[in-house]
Amino acid sequence: MKVLVCDQISDDGLNLLKENNFTVDVKIGLQPDELKNVIKDYEVVIVRSATKLTKDIIDSAEKLKLIVRGGVGLDNIDAEAAKSKNITVLNTPEASTITVAEHTMALLLALTKNIAIADKSVKEGKWEKKKFKGIELYNKTLGLIGVGRIGSAVAKIAKNGFQMKVLGYDPYVKKDILKENGIEPVNSIDELLQKSDIVSLHLPLTPETKNLINRERINKMKDGAIIVNCARGGIIDETALTEALKSGKLWGAALDVFENEPPKNSPLLNLENVVLTPHIGAATKEAQKRVGIESAKTIINFFKK
Repeated sequence: MKVLVCDQISDDGLNLLKENNFTVDVKIGLQPDELKNVIKDYEVVIVRSATKLTKDIIDSAEKLKLIVRGGVGLDNIDAEAAKSKNITVLNTPEASTITVAEHTMALLLALTKNIAIADKSVKEGKWEKKKFKGIELYNKTLGLIGVGRIGSAVAKIAKNGFQMKVLGYDPYVKKDILKENGIEPVNSIDELLQKSDIVSLHLPLTPETKNLINRERINKMKDGAIIVNCARGGIIDETALTEALKSGKLWGAALDVFENEPPKNSPLLNLENVVLTPHIGAATKEAQKRVGIESAKTIINFFKK
């Protein structure tokens, strides 16, 4: 059984596959046309977030039985095209939960304490103590849009570590479950936006969530609110976000993901009230190891059926 690995996964995962008699070929950075030609020879493909498995590429597959997305979400895979060819698509949602939750809080702290711009200032030989007045997280209201594994982990850190009040909106999670986790359910996104000091996004990019946070919804947020996105680029209308950050409607934003990656020529790059990271929410050695091992176990278990 041949496995094509298109994006970086840990050696632990690769070795586990080899120990279970899978032939593993690592071919990172293939262009779409190259992938269309190569994919014909494989029963399994592993991707992370970089490789896009479009309909054209999936239609070129001749032996493919399984696609594994190492991590959360399936937005870089045409799941309908795979389904039409009886190709199973699976992911490893638990592997990066803690790491992404930690990164969400790290971005929020970096933003509210002005860490990035203060660090830059000190390194430039300045000592601008009065310039970098931050805000506390203590007792603030955090609104979570999407309360799955990662959202729930963020809620736990926020409540236990910072005594924050946590609101949650997720139409796929029962309100009783939210309450059991100390999260106060709200009835709509708009209600959450109106009540939250900080809004954090934890949901997939789908046609329904594209530009979910648009100009109209930003206008419903509290004046001086903050937004954090460690989920997927494209959920926030970046033009509307830029306008709100420039006008002062929003105090700041912290983003790990962007509509276009890298975000070349984005006006967000020039704003001091924004903290940006290059889609590294799941990029810790511990998470990478778990993703690799869970990807391998997913494949092994699939073919044991």
